[in-house]
Amino acid sequence: MQRRRFVLNATAALATPLATPSIVRAQPAQAGRLMSAKASFRLATLARDLEQPWSIAFLPDGRLLITERPGRLRVFANGKLERTPLGGVPKVYASGQAGLLDICLHPGFATNRLLYLSYVADGPGGAVTTVARAELGVGGLRGVTPLFEALPRRSGSLNLGSRIVFDRAGLMYVSCGDRFQMKQAQDLTDLAGKIVRLKDDGSVPPDNPFVGKPGVRPEIFTYGNRNPQGLALHPETGKVWEVEHGPRGGDELNILKAGANYGWPLVTYGTNYDGSIITNNRHLDGMEDALRTWVPSISPCGSASIPATNSPTGRARCSPAHCRPLRCFASKSTASATGARNG
Repeated sequence: MQRRRFVLNATAALATPLATPSIVRAQPAQAGRLMSAKASFRLATLARDLEQPWSIAFLPDGRLLITERPGRLRVFANGKLERTPLGGVPKVYASGQAGLLDICLHPGFATNRLLYLSYVADGPGGAVTTVARAELGVGGLRGVTPLFEALPRRSGSLNLGSRIVFDRAGLMYVSCGDRFQMKQAQDLTDLAGKIVRLKDDGSVPPDNPFVGKPGVRPEIFTYGNRNPQGLALHPETGKVWEVEHGPRGGDELNILKAGANYGWPLVTYGTNYDGSIITNNRHLDGMEDALRTWVPSISPCGSASIPATNSPTGRARCSPAHCRPLRCFASKSTASATGARNG
């Protein structure tokens, strides 16, 4: 199900832009407007008093479901935020970056009422990014069933990924951060630092790139990803676009390819947070170059596709939003561009 509007999170208020921004940084809002090189946005506050809102799902009846990281699922309906959160949400481990994160509707939600939550659960061995499926009923969720865990469990609450998107074939992609343990992104026995591809029931598609290969997790679709928090399906090509946090600099925009290695931490434009060098490699044979990199970081926290009919340029775009207030970027629709570029 395509999102009907592109929504920005801005300091715990929900704001809806009316057109797509360009690839340059937008200018600060003035008198309720945000300007970029290609478009003008009208910023309208829909709701306040949200606590760390992380994701939004658009229901066919016009309501919004909003996750709050501490573990609540809120409803925005009839022009206001409902006071009472929905019931039935699984218990989450809310610490650091962990908690209740993404929400995504099943492609057949209009008839089956199924949705998916990504969240961090705690237990023996530590915390783990989890995806559960549930049915939306009156007043809450029913039949919550965990389908996937980004094993192994480990301590810590950083770099959790946790974005969900479905492709045109009805397969589900889930982003898994490297848990702030960079070497694990290259370890194919570990789901940290990976994008996984699953069927809607959590099972592994038989054509996943590593199915049947000894010592490799069959869920893996791509690896060498640091902390991917944005996945969007391109409205024309059907390809999955991904944005991920680099360390200090080196945020990336990628187009996912089955079995591809996106390089982290062997290739990066970023440095450690103390300024020390991770690697001098900007390219290695056998690894995918980013379609775009950002130095300094923009801290990309999500992305959405904009159909050509809604774009001021007349071309479809994939737009990453990011954690710095009231800024977003848009990338051209061409999927043939290659090479990494600084932003």
